[in-house]
Amino acid sequence: MPDATVNTPILVADVGGTNLNLALLLPEGRRFQVLRKARFRTQEERSLIEPIRRFLAEDPFLRPDRACLSGAGPVVDGRIHLTNAPWDIDGPALERALGIPVRVVNDFIALSAGTLQLDLADPAQVTPLPHGDGSVPQPDPGGPILVIGAGTGLGVGFAVRTPAGAHAFPSEGGHIGLPVFDEDTLALWRHLAEGLPGPPGAEMAVSGPGLARIFRFLVDTRRTACTPEGAAILDLPESVQPAAISALAGSDPACGRAMAIFVDLYARVCADLGAAFLPSGGLFLAGGIVAKNAEHFLKERRFMARFERNYRDHLDRLARATPVFLARDYDLSLHGAARAWSMS
Repeated sequence: MPDATVNTPILVADVGGTNLNLALLLPEGRRFQVLRKARFRTQEERSLIEPIRRFLAEDPFLRPDRACLSGAGPVVDGRIHLTNAPWDIDGPALERALGIPVRVVNDFIALSAGTLQLDLADPAQVTPLPHGDGSVPQPDPGGPILVIGAGTGLGVGFAVRTPAGAHAFPSEGGHIGLPVFDEDTLALWRHLAEGLPGPPGAEMAVSGPGLARIFRFLVDTRRTACTPEGAAILDLPESVQPAAISALAGSDPACGRAMAIFVDLYARVCADLGAAFLPSGGLFLAGGIVAKNAEHFLKERRFMARFERNYRDHLDRLARATPVFLARDYDLSLHGAARAWSMS
């Protein structure tokens, strides 16, 4: 594949279940300059090539010479079968249609690769989450990086730095078991387990649709009072329910409790995966849900309080030593896709 440092644009894509983000990036040293970008509604498109063609046609003199496209799911023979979109990402077909080399990567390879180039001193890019004792551990420059992001689903990726360069990897960690730590989460676990062939996974609650499931569970079981405004959320399309719950979290008891349980579950998922990956290079919370609801994670240090509450002292010490960051750069996956082009 061509060297990613050449001074020509690269076409990148982040294909999500809700939004399709396209951009043309130009290498600038170790980073990239955004030349143009656009957002499309994934569910409204009939294929990936059509929005790409419309995007490139807006400036026919600005042509990429390669492309790296990311989406949710494993890559098999240069293709991703999307479970949250009405079409697939077909790298070989896109190469033929565009006439340029195309690489297809898992979306959390892109996010993990993007995390490697974040400026941790820039508050516009990241927010460090102080631990319960007020400390903010410094990341080990050579340590593993773990990225966990809730959106339409729950994604997990990690990256390591080696003498031969950095490498990013996907993971199916979003499908670990749903944590249980109190009466509410035990009841939620039982509620979500009904009709399943196996135990519910974390993604069923720690995701946008998962937040809506938590809210419905609280309302249906009458565990929390609900205002008329909150009850009306159940009549909304499922795709907009999470944003509506977030918007009313400060005024509706059920919405507020749903968001609190969501943050607690997110923290426990991160604690469990942190014990597996030992991310001394940093644990990064990515995705739009976290960035748009940062106050719920930071208020009274709710996320960190649950993250640090483990059943063994040595796990508490490991958690307190882990640098935790909230990623705020909305272009992280696009920059990561550009960087992932040159990764093996």
